[in-house]
Amino acid sequence: MKAELEDKIRTAQLRPTKQRIALAELLFASGNRHITAEKLHGEALDAGVRISLATIYNNLHQFTEAGLLREVVVDASKSYFDTNVTPHHHFFHEDKGLLEDICCEKMAVTNLPDLPDGTKISSIDVIVRVSNANNS
Repeated sequence: MKAELEDKIRTAQLRPTKQRIALAELLFASGNRHITAEKLHGEALDAGVRISLATIYNNLHQFTEAGLLREVVVDASKSYFDTNVTPHHHFFHEDKGLLEDICCEKMAVTNLPDLPDGTKISSIDVIVRVSNANNS
């Protein structure tokens, strides 16, 4: 697993440092997931990886720029990092602070406005905010 992660990091044109490999193990070891920098920092500390929150953020943004992660911004103060980089949308459970994938085939985005001159759509990201139906 470690060698695969090193290759994944190298293929993304990043240097496979000990900290990056440790973070990659936490991020990619158990399938697709959505995680905040703060939660990943806690998991790293619990796993004995001595790393600052600032370094976590730097690496998450580098992984995102390299195409290994996708950043999902749910509001101005909260971002999640998604290990599933294929096109898809999300439910955001407001009461739990959790993201859940929505398969693209289950959604259709229609009636888009005319695009500004000289532009094209690069992607459409839909976040459907949900809360517990019993919390009225």
